[in-house]
Amino acid sequence: MHCKKTIDARSYAHETLEELRRDAVKRVESGESPEAVAAGLGINRRTIYRWLSAYHYGGEQALAARRIPGAPAKLDARQMAQLSRMIRDKTPLQFKFEYALWTLAIIRELIARQFGVKLSEVSVGRLMKRLGFTAQRPLYRAWQQNPERVQSWQDTEYPGIAKRAKKEGALIFFADEAGIRSDNHAGTTWAPVGQTPVVKATGARFGFNMLSAVNALGHFRFMTVEGTVTATVFREFLKRLITGMERKIFLIVDGHPTHKAKLVRQFVADNHDRIELFLLPPYSPELNPDELVWGNVKTRIAKMAVQTKDQLKAVVHASLCRLQKTPALVSSFFHTPSCRYACA
Repeated sequence: MHCKKTIDARSYAHETLEELRRDAVKRVESGESPEAVAAGLGINRRTIYRWLSAYHYGGEQALAARRIPGAPAKLDARQMAQLSRMIRDKTPLQFKFEYALWTLAIIRELIARQFGVKLSEVSVGRLMKRLGFTAQRPLYRAWQQNPERVQSWQDTEYPGIAKRAKKEGALIFFADEAGIRSDNHAGTTWAPVGQTPVVKATGARFGFNMLSAVNALGHFRFMTVEGTVTATVFREFLKRLITGMERKIFLIVDGHPTHKAKLVRQFVADNHDRIELFLLPPYSPELNPDELVWGNVKTRIAKMAVQTKDQLKAVVHASLCRLQKTPALVSSFFHTPSCRYACA
């Protein structure tokens, strides 16, 4: 077994070394991992973390050929490399935190616990960027999900459905339902520094349910209803969905009992030439592009103040109509990583 030799960066001329430092840091900030950059340049991993540490605490001038005196780094190269591995390979739960996502506050506390170094959240944010990390919205997976079943759906089952649809001239739609409430709030709000904002809401909460169906061409159909989405309600949605459609619909839904109810199965059987139902793998909402409809609508609703049920209905209806008039946006839901399999 032959180990790849590393180059002693100190052997370079001062000007060459300065250019190498700047290029390496720039590549990490562009998204490459420090380890990958070090391997590509043939330098020791400790060297790249030493450069990142110098840049974080001293800026561009710290990468100059001649070292400029200044305050000592709070985290050295070894500690920065260790922090990078912890964030990349583990979750906060493994360090006894009561939250599953890496936030700046938790990383700040981790640094204090592990290295005895206190940093501000702003400094932690800059540090994470310079270690090649960015804040991203995670994909959630139910622990009951069967990965093999999901893989089979993406590799075999859905392609089979798509092949049939093409042969029979059918349109593939994905459908889902969701509820919206008047007390649904999300995101951030401006407030004086040091004063935690309080959202005042009416104690009389109200809401209703929505059903919708989307396809990769940007088609969007929806229906709103007060009360529970029962089999009868879902059947009514199917009736509306096929009304005026010249082509057969292959409708893909999750395995909720409502979708498998006897009267729904009877309706589909009676209209077999116009609609067929297919079920997604269990516990796999991320495979359904229609889930993104609700995220889009709820995000808009959360930022609006509604006082009555009629106002809520009007705002929701306007948001749904807006989606219906923007097929490019609807189509974009199929290009998210977990739904890309269905975009063709």
